[in-house]
Amino acid sequence: MKRTGLFFGSFNPVHIGHLIIANHIVEHTDLDEVWLVITPHNPHKIKSSLLNDFQRLTMVRMALENYPKLKACNVEFDLPQPNYTIHTLTVLQEKYPERKFYLLMGQDNLASLYKWKNFESILKYYRILVYPRITDKKIPEPFLNHPKIQWIKAPIIEISATQIRNDIKAGKNVRPLLPPEVFRYIDEMNFYKK
Repeated sequence: MKRTGLFFGSFNPVHIGHLIIANHIVEHTDLDEVWLVITPHNPHKIKSSLLNDFQRLTMVRMALENYPKLKACNVEFDLPQPNYTIHTLTVLQEKYPERKFYLLMGQDNLASLYKWKNFESILKYYRILVYPRITDKKIPEPFLNHPKIQWIKAPIIEISATQIRNDIKAGKNVRPLLPPEVFRYIDEMNFYKK
């Protein structure tokens, strides 16, 4: 049974922070692969700020070309919006019964997990691997020593896609923050400049 970590995000755009976390987790845990699941519409984000789904998928695929254990996943493109993680997990489990899925999330997301749709079912059926983030959000007591929640030692990466978009708009050089292919694509397509 292939152990597959699911790293959800808008990836608007995918940046080196995403790659560092995903690669670190696949190399330092017993996961076989990590899938970057591109979310068309996160219920907690304003949709208008998102690039087209397929443009974001293209950037993720470009970024992962040299990472055989990391894959782009667009399963949510065909699901009703807004997307809820529990629905996506159910669909993936039905589609890939030979895989065991794990959820990857930053500790900032763990702090608000209790607000997620059917979070009890997520915790009942799936393990959650949590990587550190600098946050002042308090982790609810039941999540601190939960048997299905595993804390991962990983680099703390404070790179924000929002900041990258703002910097591009302001004409700043963001080249070091993006995989080279992604930087070239964004530059050629004039993304985020308006």
